[in-house]
Amino acid sequence: MSVIVLDHLVLTVADIEATVAFYGDVLGMLREEFHGADGAPRVAVSFGSQKINLHAEGDAIEPRAVRPVPGSADLCFLSDVPLETWQEHFDAQGVPVIDGPVARTGATGPITSLYIRDPDGNLIEVSVRD
Repeated sequence: MSVIVLDHLVLTVADIEATVAFYGDVLGMLREEFHGADGAPRVAVSFGSQKINLHAEGDAIEPRAVRPVPGSADLCFLSDVPLETWQEHFDAQGVPVIDGPVARTGATGPITSLYIRDPDGNLIEVSVRD
């Protein structure tokens, strides 16, 4: 018995609109508005068939993580855009690269990565497969 794919993950954030703007402007994700199973309006960012649900700090949906706090995530995103182009884009967006390009090992093999931080301080890794 085994799971087959990650459907979504949840980020607890200090400011949903700032998070949506960052993930949209900097990483090209799309804002998605939907209603939870309880009918309450919710916000996510999406890319491809993946989704990141956003929970406002102090207002996390139940059930939730034991300690949902902004800035506790470390996420790696794969891209088919060269890292040099990403570096130029980050510079144009005023987003400092805190490390890279550096060689790493991804889920399926070698990758090269740049590291940035989102508005909550989450570590964001943008990578290309080697």
